[in-house]
Amino acid sequence: MRLRAQSLTTLLVGLIALSYLIQLLLPGYEEALWISGAEYQQGQYWRLFTVALVHGGFFHLGFNLYALHILGTPVEQFFGRTRYIIILLVSLFFGSLASALFNNPYIASVGASGMVFGLFGALALISARVGVEWRGIIGIVLINFALGFIIGGVDWRAHVGGLLGGTLTTLILNRTK
Repeated sequence: MRLRAQSLTTLLVGLIALSYLIQLLLPGYEEALWISGAEYQQGQYWRLFTVALVHGGFFHLGFNLYALHILGTPVEQFFGRTRYIIILLVSLFFGSLASALFNNPYIASVGASGMVFGLFGALALISARVGVEWRGIIGIVLINFALGFIIGGVDWRAHVGGLLGGTLTTLILNRTK
């Protein structure tokens, strides 16, 4: 009997969910991991990555984890673990950096949505090869951007940064595949 390796996407969803539980139980946990321009300017660069582990509520967490699972699974299967990790990390980095550089320096951002938007960009570029309609992906991205302006409190800068990071990384990785 051969055991099937767990997908990285599933492990990441579990890790972020566990981190959210810790966030609920430990006061100050969220503040130690979020990103703002002030912390970035102080050299706390690790926050560009740890921000994905904390979320601004159950619905925020749920939407991000659902999107991570739905988008990440085909991207991981297409690229394999190593290239998938590169797409995730670059998307998260670009999203967090855009948030830290272009938001008010005293506004904190939380969540994995920069990484998720990077997956939107990646999946749009490989859509034909994985059997997904790219127009639908573009429509969902546009709706999410619009919602960010309508409901407020959404860090659209992180979304744009993540989308650019994931798209550019996928363009490069597609050339070397």
